[in-house]
Amino acid sequence: MKIHINDQAAAWYQEEMLLNKGDYVRFFARYGGCSTVQQGFSLGVSNEQPHNAGVQTEKDGITYFIEEKDLWYFDNHDLFVEFNEKAKEPEFKYDK
Repeated sequence: MKIHINDQAAAWYQEEMLLNKGDYVRFFARYGGCSTVQQGFSLGVSNEQPHNAGVQTEKDGITYFIEEKDLWYFDNHDLFVEFNEKAKEPEFKYDK
């Protein structure tokens, strides 16, 4: 599995989370919400360093990652983080 993040979504995270080069963004499974890959769960986002990254990518000096313990949530799908122009916020898509 891979993480893909487009330029607009990366810029949104940098601005909203006050990120600087060398910072980290974690995507994680959280109980509750709605998802197309895991019923009853949704994707959470936090600013923290990895402990045991299962997959990661870097964009503009920021490392986006998923811990090994959260990979089950993605069910072998790649994570695509895109920017929704209408909502003015990132949105998540999953593809095998």
